[in-house]
Formats: sequence, C-alpha cells, structure tokens
Amino acid sequence: MSETGLPAGWEIRMSNSRQLPYYFNPSTNESRWEPPADTDSKKLTAYMAANHTARPTDSNSSGGSDKIRAAHLLIKHEGSRRPSSWKEQNITRTKEEALAILERHEETIRSGTASLATIATTESDCSSARKGGDLGYFGRGDMQKEFEEAAFALRPGDMSGVVETASGLHLIERYASSLPSFSLTWDD
Repeated sequence: MSETGLPAGWEIRMSNSRQLPYYFNPSTNESRWEPPADTDSKKLTAYMAANHTARPTDSNSSGGSDKIRAAHLLIKHEGSRRPSSWKEQNITRTKEEALAILERHEETIRSGTASLATIATTESDCSSARKGGDLGYFGRGDMQKEFEEAAFALRPGDMSGVVETASGLHLIERYASSLPSFSLTWDD
C-alpha cells in the first residue's frame, strides 16, 4: 500500500473537466470517482488533505475565493422538505429512524471500517451519492445555513457529527480549503 492508502497499481489523477481528483489504474485503464476496494481510508483522507488542499501562496492575498470542498451522507425522513430520493420514491421513515441509521453509519466511518464516500455511494439520499457524496467546491451562501456553518467549521480531513437541515440529517466530511492552486503533471 502506498502513502496514498490506495491498493497497489492505483494512483490519484486530476480531472480536467471537473477539476477534481479521481482514481486511476494504468494497468487496467479503470478510472473511478470513488476509491477502489481495499483502500486505507484514513491514509487516503490524510494524503488528500495534505496534497489536494490549496495553500495560500501570498500571505497578503485577499483570499477572494472563500470556497471549500466537502462530501456528505444524507439520510432523509418523512419531515424532510422533499421526502424522496434517487433510491426511494416516498420516504416514510421517522426522524428518529433516520438518526439511528446515520449514527450507525457514523460509527462505521469513525471505526475505519468504511469511508463516508463508500457508504454515501449506496446509502445517501442525495444525488451526489454517485460521486461518493462529493459536493465539489462551494462558498458561503451556497448551502443551507446549518450545513454551511458545520462544513466551514471543519478542518480538511475532519468529519462532522450529525447535522440537521431542512433536507434531512447529514454527516459532512471536509476535503479542502479554497479552490486548488496547484498543477499536476503526469508522465506518459
């Protein structure tokens, strides 16, 4: 296993169209947004926070783009503003049932058994599930107030506790501060 936490043969590349990192295996030409099986999620989170987080290049810069990148796992309930999702047309679970589900997922993630991205892919009620819950970069005012406050309060690599919004209940993992200010080159 490499310093990235990825299994042998896998590497991290940057998408030109989305400006997001993705996972690529050159020997099989497989590419994917979510980490491959057998990834060490703690190592990967630490690597991504250290290597794919923008760092200010000028201490006097105005920091004009106060944007962060985060992912989330959303569990909706019957009281959510839109109680339906890509996987369930009519969500009838109670808020208490949704909380119990999300707390089980939180326990699994914190134990290192699975990553938020892995669980979000199949369990999140948000359409971002197909991207492992990745919401990309967003700034202040782009998200619901409770979500925004929780996400901006996290340090890169940290995960929130349960956050309640009108959409439902969330776990939020912050990936990066600011838009990327790095460039990557790849050997052909």
